[in-house]
Amino acid sequence: MTEQQRGGTNAAVAVLGGGVMGEALLSALLAGGWPAHQVEVTDQSPERVEALAARYGVRAGSSNAQAAQRADVVLLAVKPNVVPAVLTQIASQLRGGTLVVSVAAGVPIATYEQHLPAGTPVVRVMPNTPAVVGKGASAIAPGTHAGEGHLVLAERILAATGLVVRVAEKDLDAVTAISGSGPAYAFYLIDAMAEAGVLLGLTRDLATRLAVATVEGAGALAAQGEHPVVLRERVSSPGGTTVAAVAELDAHGVRAGVVAAARAAHDRSKELGRS
Repeated sequence: MTEQQRGGTNAAVAVLGGGVMGEALLSALLAGGWPAHQVEVTDQSPERVEALAARYGVRAGSSNAQAAQRADVVLLAVKPNVVPAVLTQIASQLRGGTLVVSVAAGVPIATYEQHLPAGTPVVRVMPNTPAVVGKGASAIAPGTHAGEGHLVLAERILAATGLVVRVAEKDLDAVTAISGSGPAYAFYLIDAMAEAGVLLGLTRDLATRLAVATVEGAGALAAQGEHPVVLRERVSSPGGTTVAAVAELDAHGVRAGVVAAARAAHDRSKELGRS
């Protein structure tokens, strides 16, 4: 078993794509103990590459192909529409056994396996934006040739971004609907709570701070493992303010709206995967 399969931090890693998620992966790698000199980053913008190299102390790559040639692990953090082109660039440069990990939304594992040399291990990741502050939720799915060691390594790479769970690829559309798109639902709720605070006489700054802290605190309590219904009932005194408020949420179909939103995101994810 190779070093990268054991999940050690001696594996050379190439991060292809220096956008928001690419930078989050760079930060996660370094937080996870990878030596900066073992990490190389590329991007369409040479200026962006130089900025990231200066900020994190990693190596500045001049091309995707050269970076992939030197890597034990290739992390694809490029836009989904350019994935096939990038795979074509790197396919002939990969060394045997190199692990390819992708955070490109909607691109099925079959696309990678069609473009890369036979037997290349691929792990597909569905992350979300809170990963940039270490509070993300990522799901990983193995390709045909990805074994336990490859999944362990992917988990090790992503550990500093937040929660990492394993799923079958068929479940990634549902993951997209819940955690991938989910931060937008939370931001929507925070904005609505803040707007309500303004309507009730609070300043917007104070209302927003209270809404953000409340959602953050509720999430922290839920993370301890008690069922959300139990936690909700603990706040809901008979005949009190919370009961009245939740009754209005039910009357306005908020629960049904969230379920419908998630279903729409799920269906759209499936459509994008077929395009």
